[in-house]
Amino acid sequence: MHKEKTLQLVYCNSLLTEENFEIISTAHREVRFKKGDFFLSKGEISGSYLIMESGLMRSFVYSYNGDDITTNFFSNHEVVIEVLSLFNRTRSEEYIQALTDCICWQIDHDRFEQLYHSIKGIREWGRAWMSEQLFVSKIRSVEIITDNATNRYLKLIREKPQVIRQAPLKQIASYLGITDTSLSRIRKELSKGSFLASK
Repeated sequence: MHKEKTLQLVYCNSLLTEENFEIISTAHREVRFKKGDFFLSKGEISGSYLIMESGLMRSFVYSYNGDDITTNFFSNHEVVIEVLSLFNRTRSEEYIQALTDCICWQIDHDRFEQLYHSIKGIREWGRAWMSEQLFVSKIRSVEIITDNATNRYLKLIREKPQVIRQAPLKQIASYLGITDTSLSRIRKELSKGSFLASK
């Protein structure tokens, strides 16, 4: 997929004109990550964000007792970002790492700020994107308490099948708030149910 198509899929707003997209496109540069590369490490102040053309990344933290906990996955045509560090100019508590080889389009914080203040469509897109992220975060924080692990796993399959295909089981489990042993059991039960349903 070409740069322009990828950016149009992400920066989707009716106020953005063809001329706007040319300016937006110029502001992004291609960056590639090998599997295992870090886009951001704890203690760094994020200076940019990425648009994922192809590949998979995850953000994660280490808990107080040293456990590796996945906080988010970033798949094709999503914004790869550490919002607090980027916009508050604070040191990140998270790491962001490539789980596969990735092709991305990177834009610096200062350049985005220029676009945000000069292009109405970018302002509207930015507000809508941030609102959506707040809703997603709220829903996830409630569901991890009120919904069972099987339903959360099924939701992840529906919404981010790329994660199921490409992320290690242990990382998916930590994202769901369960152990990898529990996730293995859930997968086995679901597989058994699918087999019985097909008979």
